Amino acid sequence: MANFFTDNKHLKFHLSHPLMKKIVELKERNFEDYETYDDAPKDFEDALDNFEKVLDIIGEIAGDTIAENAEDVDATGAKVVDNHVEYAEGTKENIEKLKNANLFGLSLPRKYLGLNFPIVPYVMSAEIISRADAGFANIWGLQDCAETIHEFADEEMRQEVLPRFNRDGITAAMDLTEPDSGSDLQSVQLKAHYDEQKGTWMLNGVKRFITNGDADVALVLARSEEGTKDGRGLSLFLYDKKADKMSVRRVENKLGIKGSPTCELVFKDAPAELIGNRKMGLIKYVMALMNSARLGVGAQSVGIAEAAYREALTYAHDREQFGSAIIKFPAVYEMLTDMETKVAAMRSLLYETSRYVDIYKTYQFISEDRKLEKEERQEMKKYQRLADVFTPLTKLFSSEYANQVAYDALQVHGGSGYMKDYPVERIFRDARITNIYEGTSQLQVVAAIRGVGNGTFLNVMNDFSENKVKPELEYLQKMLGKMKDQYEKAVRKVRDMEDDEYWDFHARRLVEMAGNIIIGHLLLADSNRDQEYDKAASLFINKGRSQNIQHYSYINNIGIRELGDFKK
Repeated sequence: MANFFTDNKHLKFHLSHPLMKKIVELKERNFEDYETYDDAPKDFEDALDNFEKVLDIIGEIAGDTIAENAEDVDATGAKVVDNHVEYAEGTKENIEKLKNANLFGLSLPRKYLGLNFPIVPYVMSAEIISRADAGFANIWGLQDCAETIHEFADEEMRQEVLPRFNRDGITAAMDLTEPDSGSDLQSVQLKAHYDEQKGTWMLNGVKRFITNGDADVALVLARSEEGTKDGRGLSLFLYDKKADKMSVRRVENKLGIKGSPTCELVFKDAPAELIGNRKMGLIKYVMALMNSARLGVGAQSVGIAEAAYREALTYAHDREQFGSAIIKFPAVYEMLTDMETKVAAMRSLLYETSRYVDIYKTYQFISEDRKLEKEERQEMKKYQRLADVFTPLTKLFSSEYANQVAYDALQVHGGSGYMKDYPVERIFRDARITNIYEGTSQLQVVAAIRGVGNGTFLNVMNDFSENKVKPELEYLQKMLGKMKDQYEKAVRKVRDMEDDEYWDFHARRLVEMAGNIIIGHLLLADSNRDQEYDKAASLFINKGRSQNIQHYSYINNIGIRELGDFKK
C-alpha cells in the first residue's frame, strides 16, 4: 500500500512552516465557521490536522490507484466518440475515486461545499497527484477554474456552479488558445454576441490546444466587442457542456501526458454566461487564471521531479555493473545528489510562492465583507507584489528543473530507460510539456524580469539576509551576500547600456542569478529550521554561486556590439 503523502517527509515540513498559522487564521476568519459547519476547525492545530487527514487520503488514492493506472492510461489515452471525449478507463476510475472522497473543490468556501483549504495544502495535493500521473493532474487540477468563478463571477453563478465541483465531481477547462493565436491571447477571434431573443450570449468559433477540452464546464475567452483587435475587446464566458453546442473536432496525438485530452473545439451558437464585466476577460480575469495555472504547473513539475528522482534512486541501488551497484560510482551518485537538491530547491520555492498567494488572495476576499485596516491593505499589496514576480520565477525554475531531473533519471537507467519497461520513459516524456504550456520559459522570463527591473527581487534578498541563522550556517549566508553584490553589479552593467534589446537579451541570465540567490536563501531558512536540509542548502548555494559567476562573466563579455552576431 503506497501513500504518496506519508512517504514524503518534506511535505509535512512545508505544511508546518511558521507562516501557516497566519494563513490559516486569515482563511478561517478566526474560525468563525466552527459553530456552523461540522468539518470546520476550531483552531490552528485542528485545521492542520484536517489538512493532514485529507492529504493522507489523497496520498493513498495517488499511490494505490492513480499511479497504478498511469502506464495503462498512457498507452490508451483519450479518444473522440460522437464528437465528445471518452477518457481512458483508468482516468474514469481516478475521477470516481476522488469524487467519492469529495476531493474536488478543496479551496472553495464551505457554503459552496468546499473544504476552505488555503492554497498551500491544495498545491500540495497537486504535487502528490502529479507524482502519480502528471497527465491526470491536469484533469483534476483544472478545478483552478472554480477559483476564478469564485473570485470574479456574481453570486448567482457561484451558487449555481461551484457546489457541483464537490457534489458531482465536475471537471473544468480553460478555453483560451486558438489555431492562430497561441500565446498571443490578444489576437483571439472566437466571437461572442448577445442574442436578444434568447436572452443569452452565443459563442462561435474554434479553440485549439485546450487541455481537458470536453470538460463539464469551461471558461471561454471570446471577442465580445465587434470591430476590436486587441485584449480590450475580450470577455470571459462560462460554457456548460450540458448545452451540447460544442463539438470536439479531434484529440491531439502528443509526446506525453497522453491521458490528458488536448482538444480542438468547435463552438456553434453555443449559449454561455458572461463572467464579471465585459472587456475584462484578458486584462483581468485570464491573467489571474493564468497565474493560478502557472502555480499548478509548478506543483506538477515538483511531482514529476519527485517521481523521476525516486525511480532513478531505486534503479541505481538495484542495477549492478562491474560487480557493484551503480549508485557507488561517483558519476552516478553525483547525478542523484544533484537531482535531489533540485527537487528540494523547487519545492521550497513552490511553497514560498504559495504562501504569498494565500495571504494576498485571502485579504482580497476579506475586503469583500469589510474594509481592510491600513496595515492589512499594506500587507495585501506587499504579498501581491511578491506573488506577481515569484509565480513566473516558480514556473520557470520548476519546469526547467523537472526536465533536467527527468533527463538525468533516464540517463541513470541507461539503455533500459529508453524502453517502455520502466516508468521513467513516461515520466521523461511528461516532463517536456511543463516548460512549454501555460507560458513558455521565455515568457516566464518576460514576466519575472520585472522583479529585477523594479528592485523587488533585490528587496527580497535584503530582507532574507536580515534573518538570523545558526552559527554553523553563517558561511552560507555570507556567500549569498557576495552573490547578491555580484548580481547588483550585473544589473547595473546591463541597465547602464540604456538599450531595451540588450536588457531583453540578458534577461534570462539576470532572472536566473536572482533565482539562485532567492532559492539559496529559502533553503538556508529550511536548514535553519531543520538540519535535514543542511546538505541541500550547501550544495545548491555552491552550485548557484558557480552559475552566477558564469552568467556575470558572460554579461561582461557580451556587449551591445556583439548582439549582431546572434541575429539571423
